[in-house]
Amino acid sequence: MKNLFLPLSCALLLLTSCSESPTAPAAKKEPEKPPEPVAGQSALYKMYQVARSWAPDAQVLKMNSIVLSEVPTVPRDKAAGWEATFTSAERNQARSYTYCIVESQGNLHKGVFAGMEEGWTGPSGDTAPFPIIAMKIETDAAYQTALKQAADYEKKNPGKPITWLLEKESKYPDPVWRVIWGESVGTSNFSVLVDASTGEFKEKLH
Repeated sequence: MKNLFLPLSCALLLLTSCSESPTAPAAKKEPEKPPEPVAGQSALYKMYQVARSWAPDAQVLKMNSIVLSEVPTVPRDKAAGWEATFTSAERNQARSYTYCIVESQGNLHKGVFAGMEEGWTGPSGDTAPFPIIAMKIETDAAYQTALKQAADYEKKNPGKPITWLLEKESKYPDPVWRVIWGESVGTSNFSVLVDASTGEFKEKLH
C-alpha cells in the first residue's frame, strides 16, 4: 500500500505543477512623450469648436502665437501656444481663447481655455472678422512661402525666432498670415504676408 501511495503522490504533484500557469512579466511602462507644438490652423479649429458653443455665429478676428518657457524648442512653423479672438454680431461681444500644449504661467492652461467676454460693436480700424471657412492654409505651408521671400534677410539674420499673426486686413480680400522674424510686431524689422486662403505671397513689411 505504501508503495502505491508514493507514485500516486508524485503524479498528483506533477499534475498540480503543470496546471499552474507561469506568471506573466509585468509590462514596462513607456516613458511619457513630451507634448508636441501645434500648427496654427489646427489650433484655430480646436478653439473654434469651443467658441461655437459660446456663439454659433462666431467669426475669427485675429490669432497670434504664444511663446511658453516650458517648451524651449519649437519648430518655426508651429507654436507651443496660440491665442485667438472671436466675435459675435448677434451677441455684440468678443471673446478670446487660448490653446496651449502645457500648463504655463500667466493663466495659460493646457488645451482650450476661454477668456472673459468683452463688448464688441463691429469692425474698427484696418481689420475685420472673417468666417472660419476662409482659413485654408496651414502654418507649415505659409512658412515655406514666406521663407522664399526672406532668403536674403535670413542669411543676414540667421536663427531669429518666428512669431505668427493672423488677421483680415482691409486691403486684402482674404485673411493673411503675417510671418514675423522676431518676437513681436513692434520689435521686428521684417515680416512677410501670406494669403491664408490661397497660400499666395502678398508683400514684405520692413
